[in-house]
Amino acid sequence: MKLVTFEESDSATLVPGVLTENESGVINLPKAYEILEGPSKSNHFSSLLDIIEGGDSALDKIRDILRQEPNEAIIDIKEITLKTPIPNPPQIRDCLCFEEHLIQAFNILRKVKAQEEPDPELALKEFEKKGLFRIPEVWYERPLYYKANRFSVIGTDENIIWPSYANLLDYEMEFGFFVGRRGTNVERKDAKNYIFGFSIFNDVSARDTQTIEMPGGLGPSKSKDFDTGNVIGPCIVTADEIDPYNLDMIVRINGKEVSRGSSSTIHWEFEQLIEHITQSETIVPGEFIASGTVGGGSGLELEQYLKPDDLIELEVEGIGILKNRIIKNTP
Repeated sequence: MKLVTFEESDSATLVPGVLTENESGVINLPKAYEILEGPSKSNHFSSLLDIIEGGDSALDKIRDILRQEPNEAIIDIKEITLKTPIPNPPQIRDCLCFEEHLIQAFNILRKVKAQEEPDPELALKEFEKKGLFRIPEVWYERPLYYKANRFSVIGTDENIIWPSYANLLDYEMEFGFFVGRRGTNVERKDAKNYIFGFSIFNDVSARDTQTIEMPGGLGPSKSKDFDTGNVIGPCIVTADEIDPYNLDMIVRINGKEVSRGSSSTIHWEFEQLIEHITQSETIVPGEFIASGTVGGGSGLELEQYLKPDDLIELEVEGIGILKNRIIKNTP
């Protein structure tokens, strides 16, 4: 199932829905439930977060609704506006799961640092000989992540606003999962049961700011934390629908494909993330945990950054397309 949050054209109210089988329409879940079951205070359908918290019983009810498809609750997809599935998730964690991305990013960093030296060619050879600017060993020992700003989340077809202090703006092609159950000290063998479903994530990044602040040792802050900087959508595909480790991940800018990666190259699997994160810490339904950038899935790796008015599309097989335009306001 593909679950969505949407607005109707004549209302600003956020409504949970599910796409019809051909994806030409969306079923208004609260309305469908009322039509089929009658009004109820315990229908779990006031938001997608309520549905996640409702667990298997909520999903079973939605499957019943899909089978019956009450016409009165179906809206043409052209008549609604998709929003991010959970506007303010309880938590966002962004991990570093793809080795290829890190290798390529450190290769670029090594070149940039060498260009700052009197003899860049000699400096680059010395950096490579000494093993400088490479993936730290700790990355191979445990999953690494930071906590992102859960209040700066937008969805597909919403504008990404260029932060006023940034000169180099970048995208990051990621996907991730929403936590479906509360859990602490979850073992890897059981972790799959805590994954509710998957969505696409664009971790928008101010690269020049990141270069300044990362040597401070506390991870990214203003390079990632700005309004509209976390893009999640266009839907949540329930975990039973897809294999998260065999998906094409495609980036297009202004309609042109610029990279194509695969989730099959992931080093740290989601079950390993759950096992690591839940050590003496509780995860709750609705948390979003992202994969980090797939290899080739950023402008940094291609040395091709975003420009004002660019249209960026991130497509993950089986999930959909996350599409946003870059807007730079003049002072």
